[in-house]
Amino acid sequence: MNKRFNKVLIANRGEIANRVLACLQKLEIDSVVIFHALDARSPVVANATESAEVYGDSPTAAYLDIEQIVSICKSHKVDAVHPGYGFLSENPGFVTALAKEGITFIGPGSDVMKLMGDKIASREFVESLGLPVPPSVTLDVDDPALTEQVAKLGYPVIVKASAGGGGKGMSIVSGQDELEATLRVAASEAEAYFGDSRVYVERYFEQTRHIEVQILGDGTNCVHLGERECSVQRRFQKIIEEAPSPALTPEKRTSICETAVAIARAAKYESAGTVEFLYTHEGDFYFLEMNTRIQVEHPVTEMIYGIDLIEQQINIAANNAMTLSQGDLNPTGHAIECRLYAEDAFNGYLPEIGKLLYMHVPDGVRFDSGLYQNQVIGSAFDPMLAKLIVHGESRDAAIGNMRQALGELAILGIKTNQEFLARVIDSQPFRQGDTHTGMLEQLNLSEPEISAEERASLLAASYLADRHTRQRIDRTPHPYLNIGDWRN
Repeated sequence: MNKRFNKVLIANRGEIANRVLACLQKLEIDSVVIFHALDARSPVVANATESAEVYGDSPTAAYLDIEQIVSICKSHKVDAVHPGYGFLSENPGFVTALAKEGITFIGPGSDVMKLMGDKIASREFVESLGLPVPPSVTLDVDDPALTEQVAKLGYPVIVKASAGGGGKGMSIVSGQDELEATLRVAASEAEAYFGDSRVYVERYFEQTRHIEVQILGDGTNCVHLGERECSVQRRFQKIIEEAPSPALTPEKRTSICETAVAIARAAKYESAGTVEFLYTHEGDFYFLEMNTRIQVEHPVTEMIYGIDLIEQQINIAANNAMTLSQGDLNPTGHAIECRLYAEDAFNGYLPEIGKLLYMHVPDGVRFDSGLYQNQVIGSAFDPMLAKLIVHGESRDAAIGNMRQALGELAILGIKTNQEFLARVIDSQPFRQGDTHTGMLEQLNLSEPEISAEERASLLAASYLADRHTRQRIDRTPHPYLNIGDWRN
């Protein structure tokens, strides 16, 4: 009989907290969710078995307060904690603090997290396995040999934070005259965001793809669930992901996926994780980093494999041997995810604030969100609002389904990147599968003109929605409870 947890605390907010809660409900495991006052009305707070408010100098600080969260775990007598992504999901100190109280962290152990969650340490580890990593330099900012060493890489180069993520602490440097200033800014950003000022310099390959492989491991067994194409990015942050990648031949797919498994197996990895690669025009690939947590884009993998990755994480954390074998994992069709942001995507991706007055989600799609009626969207958190995910029998079918879903989706009261996403999906490079990390800069999309009559109509619809159609947003469906049901 499988071991199971009795009560799990969700140490996160928004759509990922809602996603974890849905899985716990499916498994009939009691839940505790933490929340800052700004999130007091969110669906996850209303639907969890128990909830506990967290406090801090800022909303983000509240969700990062390890001592406070561990205290809540103890008072609510939880067996385990699921961190989601972001916040404390890759913090070894949090794992250690929980372990001292006999509480299980649903994710890898602190030693593996330190090794693979650190970009510099993980690259050295992968290189020691004889596997490919991009040419790079790791030296102190004040080292007099730095300029000479970087020059040997050849410009342009990219500066990255060792503890970074989400595109923070990253900058492209075109020449030596920019190097020192960029390094100091990157180190300062890294210290501010991650409490770790270490940075490194890597050869920058232009017009490359970003491909990542989903793996599951229990410390002994390890399997992959194919790859995801994550090349459509703005400011080094993904906005559209798909699975499988349109770029890989069967031979390349086998090679890159087996490389990911070899890395995870050598690290004795436990839980769900993602091994990320840079993929060049010539068909070469290099290890970039490993994310030791569930990824924002995990739904596209779930859609084509029919596997609940959160459930797998929970079972592995409960010390159940993984029953999946590589031969049993067969993908079906194609899936695409669009990240919906509260931002002005046609004006430098500036974050937007406002009140969510009305939302209509089209039928037949997966929509992961934590949104609710009259929610105030402020600047305290990342501007991602939700994720729209579709499946199709082929890539063309999935593109058609996504384009239709973006056309039918209605969100009023807050400006989003919905139209921008539709324009990208419609673009010739995307439809041809010719994506790369610099594609959006080359497309240089401009905002379509909206007539005064159309704008007035939207405002009127917002007003009416606020008064008469609250029920459209109050429902909190969980289509991912039965992952396989959403593959058509």
